[in-house]
Amino acid sequence: MTGAAPLRVGIVAGESSGDQLGAALIAALRARVPGLQCFGVAGPKMIGAGCEAWAGAEELAVMGLTEVLPHLPRILRLRAALVRRFLAEPPDVFIGIDAPTFNLGVAKRLKRQGVTTVQYVAPQVWAWRPGRARKIGRAVDLVLCLLPFETAVYSRHGVSAAFVGHPLADQIPLEVDRAAARAELGLEESATVVALLPGSRVGEIERLAADFLGAAAWLAERRPDLTFIAPMATAHARETFERKQAEVAAAPEILLLEGRAQQALAACDAAIVASGTATLEAVLSRRPMVVAYRFGALTAFLLRRLRLVKVPYFSQPNLLVGRALVPELLQEQVSGAALGEALLGRMSDGAYLRELDEEFRKIHEQLRGGAAARAADAVLALLSSRDWHGKPV
Repeated sequence: MTGAAPLRVGIVAGESSGDQLGAALIAALRARVPGLQCFGVAGPKMIGAGCEAWAGAEELAVMGLTEVLPHLPRILRLRAALVRRFLAEPPDVFIGIDAPTFNLGVAKRLKRQGVTTVQYVAPQVWAWRPGRARKIGRAVDLVLCLLPFETAVYSRHGVSAAFVGHPLADQIPLEVDRAAARAELGLEESATVVALLPGSRVGEIERLAADFLGAAAWLAERRPDLTFIAPMATAHARETFERKQAEVAAAPEILLLEGRAQQALAACDAAIVASGTATLEAVLSRRPMVVAYRFGALTAFLLRRLRLVKVPYFSQPNLLVGRALVPELLQEQVSGAALGEALLGRMSDGAYLRELDEEFRKIHEQLRGGAAARAADAVLALLSSRDWHGKPV
């Protein structure tokens, strides 16, 4: 790569997990290219890392086939505006972080105009509609995969993909300090702590909070000694959870935290977790868990009717070990009693806890190894045979 002009990176991240990935990637790129310029859709951590925010990452925090529909006009307007702005001042590389439905549409338009394009966090073609891999390859020059089994799926469809590991595996130490985490959160060292993580999106909390609270009530009735904590990703998420909490009369006292999900998982003995990034955080903290998820009714109907899901498990822990190591409950399976019962038996099963600890440590070691740095190196390697406008040298 040559030239005196600074490397200009267009970047779009959706929600808090994408913001974390983006901030780490920006820092790694800046360490290699000091004059780096970043701009696009960013959350607070990316902004802190020096990204110019044209829009906030929270604007893309919508999931589901049908749940997105009320937001679709706004999202399409935002995407059109971003494409216009990117094309007016083309970046040297466009990096879409997660949010594939949104980002691949942007990438496709930019790639047609000669911009090098990267998708960071591989769309889950291994889980549903694997034929999408070819379309993804037409939109991006490189897919950066967080999980080791993903690259083979893309390679089979002729898509360039690189496994870079997961930044969370670098951020979370191999041996988490439970005592320190409890001290920071004001929890007694001898307490038996259950963490509730009903999701970072308000829609997830709307669908899952009542059952998570019901599980806490079910557990508290049988184990009055339990202490409950619940990290809330945003103020809006907290308001939604508190509203649901007021509707569950038997809900025990729950310590609500402002963010601090990793600390909550480090401090707890077990967790009930919405499927998503938090399940990987629980794996890396080596905590027993029950994983739950509930789509909106119409989305669930379409997924089943069209047989879109192609994997036997939906939770990251089970996908990574290739078997049903942790309980996972989906849709109508989710209830307070079912969640509580699934967790309680495993919390005191010594053989199970030893097996889980061993498997989760293996995963941690596999995903660890400087993910942000490897992602930055992969992006720069992609550009090394091109000038900064994506044209072959």
